[in-house]
Amino acid sequence: MTKNIYITGFGCISPIGLNADENLRSLRSGQDGIGRSLNLQSRYSELKLFGEVKADTNSLGAPIYFHQIPGLTRTDLLAFTAFNEAIQHSKLTPEEISSHDTAFISASTVGGMCLTDELYADANFLSAGSEFVHSYSGAAHTLQIAKFFGMKGFTNTINTACSSSSNAIMMGMRLIRSGRFKRAIVGGAESMAKYTINGFNSLQILSENKCKPFDIHRDGLNLGEGSAYVVLESEEVCSHKPHLGRIIGAGNSNDTFHPSSLSENAVGVTKCMELALMDAHILPSDINYINAHGTGTQNNDQTELVGFANIFPVIPPFSSTKSYTGHTLGASGALEAIYCIFSLIHNELYPNLHTVDPVPGYCESLITHFTPEVKLDCVMSNSYGFGGNCTSLLFAKS
Repeated sequence: MTKNIYITGFGCISPIGLNADENLRSLRSGQDGIGRSLNLQSRYSELKLFGEVKADTNSLGAPIYFHQIPGLTRTDLLAFTAFNEAIQHSKLTPEEISSHDTAFISASTVGGMCLTDELYADANFLSAGSEFVHSYSGAAHTLQIAKFFGMKGFTNTINTACSSSSNAIMMGMRLIRSGRFKRAIVGGAESMAKYTINGFNSLQILSENKCKPFDIHRDGLNLGEGSAYVVLESEEVCSHKPHLGRIIGAGNSNDTFHPSSLSENAVGVTKCMELALMDAHILPSDINYINAHGTGTQNNDQTELVGFANIFPVIPPFSSTKSYTGHTLGASGALEAIYCIFSLIHNELYPNLHTVDPVPGYCESLITHFTPEVKLDCVMSNSYGFGGNCTSLLFAKS
């Protein structure tokens, strides 16, 4: 079993940047990407605020002609963009990408259902069959990427709602640990869709304002979109590369409480953090920062705070970077993992934006301003999904 699993590359596209460098600049400057949607045709475009990637669909992937492949959805193109940046950053060769020793695990909740109207027309025989007939599944982006890059190793697509790409990262870690694979490219992609907007609106948790996680007056989330991928490699195959960080542990649990809410006593939230710490063989006091799930809804934020108090005698510094991007659903875990890696590389913390009146009794450690020159050795990233699927990831310096 390999001793260390290193992060050797990453790529992302989000509402605050079209690549990793742009994301980092926005995190440092406190610039969020939440506003009115310009690309989505929906009755809610002018009523709600969203975290939308600042590029129209036709321009995504343009430098590498991905957009010329027929039948690609916006989800696919976001995925191609982030995946390509990750493999370039890691300097993976075509032979390494296509090797049987390389696993590819991706994630999405909406998949190709971002084309809601086209899906309806095709499924009800109202069209002659559009170019997107084979693009609607949650796994379509995974299959398209694997085909384009000639990948021959294990591939999988995970949908555990908002913990999806965190679980993709956890699965990649476990496959490398087991000795079955030398590397894994892991992450997820999500685009906005009428399907998800209408669903979240029916739950009455979409905010008309910029979300403010952990604020007393929080009133809901902003849906977002984006994609992020991380390259994980066993130490025996990446000694010649820069090491950006390590993944040292992960924990997954399910509180089986409610289809769309977490139990108020934070059973699943507490358990996933506990399992991650056990997996990494570290103590709660070893955690220097938590990137919280922090959606800005009443139930989620309060439950997460209870979970923190259950685990940490003194809650470490924490913030929710969803205040920058909105909630990118199946892509959020991988995107926030990259933000954690930024923190470790640069020894800095990114604030919880828009929060004015933090929840009393819990939020003394809430980061509300950009904080440079912080000593960081180990950070935690939390993701919680519908159905109570909860995941914690632990990252450490190389």
